[in-house]
Amino acid sequence: MFTDSFRNRKNGFETMGSSTDGGKNSRSSGNGAAFKIAALIIGVIIIAFLAFNSAYQIREQEEAVLITLGKAQAVTDPGLHFKIPFIQQVRKVNTTIQGFAIGYSTDSNETQEAESLMITSDYNFVNVDFFVEYRFSDPVKAVFASRDPVDILRNISQSCIRTVIGSYPVDDVLTTGKNEIQSAIKEMIIERLEEQDIGIQLVNITIQDSEPPTAEVMEAFKAVETAKQGKETALNNANKYRNEQIPQAQARADGIIKDAEAQKTERINEAAAQVARFNAMYEEYIKNPAVTKQRMFYETMEEVLPDLKVIIESPNGDLQTIYPLESFASFSADTQTDQTQSSSQTAAQSAGSTNE
Repeated sequence: MFTDSFRNRKNGFETMGSSTDGGKNSRSSGNGAAFKIAALIIGVIIIAFLAFNSAYQIREQEEAVLITLGKAQAVTDPGLHFKIPFIQQVRKVNTTIQGFAIGYSTDSNETQEAESLMITSDYNFVNVDFFVEYRFSDPVKAVFASRDPVDILRNISQSCIRTVIGSYPVDDVLTTGKNEIQSAIKEMIIERLEEQDIGIQLVNITIQDSEPPTAEVMEAFKAVETAKQGKETALNNANKYRNEQIPQAQARADGIIKDAEAQKTERINEAAAQVARFNAMYEEYIKNPAVTKQRMFYETMEEVLPDLKVIIESPNGDLQTIYPLESFASFSADTQTDQTQSSSQTAAQSAGSTNE
């Protein structure tokens, strides 16, 4: 029977009624099928794992560093990219503008005196808060040039802030010098980052707040600021009054100068007229000195004593006659006329006798 069974199996047949050998064959075929299914599942998982690790995606605000056996290469094009699993590695870098606070907490907005408390050039303490904005400019250097470039930027920023704040007086830090201080700090940080060359770039740094460390000092500074504002107001009012008064004074000065020039011209013309009159009178005086002198005397007396009378004593000393000045002047004029006529007649008679 055993021989027949062996022969039948060899020829591809199975002997009916051999229950023990049939059970063993069934279990063997079942184990083989399960192994094949498990192997297939493991293969699918391995393929899926390799496919998943061979692709990566870069977004618009990102750049990647592809590391191949320790050699780094920047990948800047956004989209889907592929790599060799277990041989190539990818590290992504966010290239958008980011920031951090110095001197206060962005979550609770509470002051951190260890960072904010500083000393000025005039030995005053002040709390100053800053906000630093940065971006990664070189992804390869940002990944491999340093362990933590943001922490390096923070330390550089704090050092530059304290250096610049220490060179300004407290009034500039609290009031008018903030823009200048920000510019100086920014330039210093940029110079330090260029020396370090760690693939990070400073975008901007701004002063968020600056105030004295205690309430008493704060009140004192407020009083000083109020006094400064009062000073500015007084200066503005004084400048306004000056701007109003200067044109008025200039106008008055111009009027006085014009009046003086007019009086000068008038006096010059008057003097010129008097000189001309004097010259004309002098010419007449040369021609007839006695008559001219007498006429000048009468005209002067008429100007000096217009309402008085003149008393004239007779030549013999016995008789005195009182004449009004007008009559005296007219009498003198008539006498001069008679004397002139007598002189003319005498001259005519002398000329007639000579002709005879």
